[in-house]
Amino acid sequence: MSAEPLDDLPLPAQGEVFQGDAYDLMAKLEPESIDLIITSPPYWGLRTYGMDHNEDILAEWKAEGHSQEELPGYEWYRAHRGVLGLEPLPEWFIGHLVEIFQRGAPALKPHGSMWINLGDTYFARWSSLRHDGRQGLGDNPRSRRRTPMGRYRQEKQLLLIPARFAIAMQERRWILRNDLIWSKPNIAPRPEKDRLRLSHEHFFHFVKRPKEGRASYYYDLSEAEDGTRDVVTVNVAPGSDGHSATFPYALIEPRILSSCPPGGTVLDPFCGTGRALEVALRNGRNALGFELSASFIEVARGSVSKQTALFHGLGDPYTAD
Repeated sequence: MSAEPLDDLPLPAQGEVFQGDAYDLMAKLEPESIDLIITSPPYWGLRTYGMDHNEDILAEWKAEGHSQEELPGYEWYRAHRGVLGLEPLPEWFIGHLVEIFQRGAPALKPHGSMWINLGDTYFARWSSLRHDGRQGLGDNPRSRRRTPMGRYRQEKQLLLIPARFAIAMQERRWILRNDLIWSKPNIAPRPEKDRLRLSHEHFFHFVKRPKEGRASYYYDLSEAEDGTRDVVTVNVAPGSDGHSATFPYALIEPRILSSCPPGGTVLDPFCGTGRALEVALRNGRNALGFELSASFIEVARGSVSKQTALFHGLGDPYTAD
């Protein structure tokens, strides 16, 4: 699929993937055009995904007369070679995430939903950043960086980043309907001997707060997992096409089926290799993805093209006659 211009992004006829920063592309969506936003943005302080980032950005912020407690806007941060997920402070990361999702709020239909998957991070003054791959697995290159201590940022502290993000979203008038716990039975071993292994992540379900009355939105509970409980057990999926954090099918398919009507449009603004888009198309929904990384964009486009062809009975476009 060829790249499209960034002006006036159209709704996908079936599936489309655009390369660029979600911050920019969210603002170019047509108002009330999206039924479901579902995504797993980069987590804070874990890996670089091969992106070049500015290690001195906090010093540059202070040199402009700001304190580290002040939050720079995402545009300033990006202009100074900042990368989402590599902010020097978790507070910055949370603020930037909220800012990006707020840019997409006008595009979400009044009865739409947003599902955001986030994992947590333990604080260390000297933290390890993997260039790729999962924590605890393989010999992937890594680098170390110093993160300022203070307030709740203390050695060995579980930072509760997902909870802080959810509260920040509530303060921006989003309604949190569920904190779905994703239990991961096949997590990698860890060397620590003084705590339990972190074996779950959060999947937050947000809907828009109406101007008056109670929130009302599309939701088909019959498409959720058996038992309709807010804890689901799904194995971590193997990495795909160089991406180490691929959505498991069994985790996201119930979210798409329950929260997007047939024929509706699903947006993943951090689509990676396009797993959510693939599941949406397979189930008769339109799919729209944004991805910044050049190493993932072609994989996502190929996946979308293949699923679109299969859905319309055209066969696999990558299979020779």
